[in-house]
Parts: sequence; structure tokens; C-alpha cells
Amino acid sequence: MTRAIKIVGGGLCGLSLGIALRRRGVPVTLHEAGRYPRHRVCGEFISGVRREVLETLGLEDILQTGVSQESTVWYHGSRRVLVAKLPERALGISRWVLDHALQLRFQEVGGVLVERSRVTSGNPEGQVWCCGRVPARGQWIGLKCHVRGMDVEADLEVHLGRNGYVGAARVGDGRVNVCGLFRVDRSLAGQDVLSAYLEAGGLSVLARRMSVASVDESSRAAVAGFCLGRQPKEVGRLALGDAWGMIPPFTGNGMSMAFESAELALDPLSRYADGMTDWNEAEKCIERQLRIKFSRRLLGSQILHPCLTSSIGQSFLTAVNRSGLLPFALCFRLLR
Repeated sequence: MTRAIKIVGGGLCGLSLGIALRRRGVPVTLHEAGRYPRHRVCGEFISGVRREVLETLGLEDILQTGVSQESTVWYHGSRRVLVAKLPERALGISRWVLDHALQLRFQEVGGVLVERSRVTSGNPEGQVWCCGRVPARGQWIGLKCHVRGMDVEADLEVHLGRNGYVGAARVGDGRVNVCGLFRVDRSLAGQDVLSAYLEAGGLSVLARRMSVASVDESSRAAVAGFCLGRQPKEVGRLALGDAWGMIPPFTGNGMSMAFESAELALDPLSRYADGMTDWNEAEKCIERQLRIKFSRRLLGSQILHPCLTSSIGQSFLTAVNRSGLLPFALCFRLLR
């Protein structure tokens, strides 16, 4: 008798893993705290995931609906400091669209989806935690919204401000996803808190561009109470995706890591479901592969992240780029 797998969290990692396991005949029940479709705080920029990973997961056709991303421009405040071609093609796609498509695919292949179900504990055997960030006291807040009618100078704009940074990327249907990571400022509030953070960070030009465009108010989302890097977890608990480690969003690699985590876990979980190994061995095998796959890019991002979030670091990067010495392509590849 095939053992069942229980997945906690229906984001990219949880849904992708559920689809792949069902394609192998493994019984899967997925518990999602929210409902589909919905907007999530996410850069909606997929970079670094190999075609073979998507084929293994059975998702290649879904990702074909993404918008090709090939160019980037970076600003320090209102000054343009970098114009470059991305070293490899990326994709922009709305999480509203993508998560909904993955949810439908999961159900089509026979997965059992339980929405509005928040699981906080339980027997760790056969249970995979893909529930995103681990709540923690942190200094960061993530904010996003979709904007129509806002021209962008490249497929991906990155804006460095005094209080954080913002990405603006095309995601299809005439929409630009504006998503930022900022240091928490409890004096800033209101419905348009994203614009307040932009103004506070010296990104008033971007704020004005958004103000004359059309903001989809239903797309506004916020998330706080998290820390970047490796996430704490209970002994014996198998965590994947952001629940294992949160890479800083400037890398554009968080969505890829969700897919890659699911692919790494697929074979060990399939062996467990078929009775070929026990849960302890499957969990250890997956944890080992996650460390091998992601440790370098997490370390590289933690080294670079302070350079993007401090005035000294931003000025240094600007000066290095003006001198022609900024190894943009090398930094890009070290984070993948």
C-alpha cells in the first residue's frame, strides 16, 4: 500500500510538489491556509530554474504563459546607474495567475486540496512543510501591487532607496508588478503605504509614475514578521521552499528555489511513499540535497544584501559600476 503525503502550504513549492507526486501515483492531501486565487507579496520574477526541473514537475506548459524578461535597469534614488542585458532569460508572471493554474492542475491530477486549513503541528512523518516564511521578529516589510499604464525602461527595473529596494517587472496583461523590501517604519501607514515607503526612501520619481498610472487596489499585499536566510525548524520536520530558507528578493531567485526544492524532494518522497525507505532517511536525504544546492547562493546573497540596503553600500556599488568594474554577470550567476 502506497503511503500518503501531507503537504502544509499551497504556494509554489507545495503545489508543484503535490502535482509531481500525484503524477507518480502518490496520494497527496494539501492544506492551504488561504483561498485561491489571491495575490501574494512576490517579485513575480522567475530566474534560474532549468527547463528539466519544470519538465520533471510537469509544469513546463504552465510557465510558458510567462512574459520573457531579458533586460534590466537599476536606479540609485532618481539616478540611473546600470543598464544591462540579463545573463539569462527570465520570466515574469502574476502569482494570482500562476497559483490558480497550479491549484487547478493539482486537482486535475487527483490531489486533495483543503483550503482555509491552517496546520500548526502534527506527526512529522509523511508531512512536508511548504508554508512559506517562519514567523519571527524582523526588521523588514514586503509590499506589492500591480499597476497598469506604467511604462518601464526595461523588463526589470530595480530601485535602490534609503530604506530598501524595489523591483518593477512586467507580468503580462499590461501589468507591472511593483514589489519592495523595506525596513519597517511604524510611522508609515494607510491604504497606499507602498507609496509612503517609496517617498520615505527617496524614490519619489517612482511614486509619481505610479500615481499617474492605474493601480489595481485588489492586488495590494503586505507581509512582515520574517527574517531572511535559513529558517528555524523543529527537529524531524521536513521544510521546503521559503520554510527552509528565504533568499533576499533582489536575487530574483526565490520562485526558482521553490520549484527546485520540490524537484529535489520528489525522488526521496516517492521512495518513502513506495515503502523503499523510512521517513527519517528521506528527510535526511532531502535536507542534505537542499544544503548542497542552495548554501552557496544563500551565502552570496547575504554578503551582497547589505550593499543594497545601506547608503554606503549603494554608493560603493554606484561608484564601482561607473568605473566599469562591476561584475554584474558574475554576481548574477553566483546567486543561481
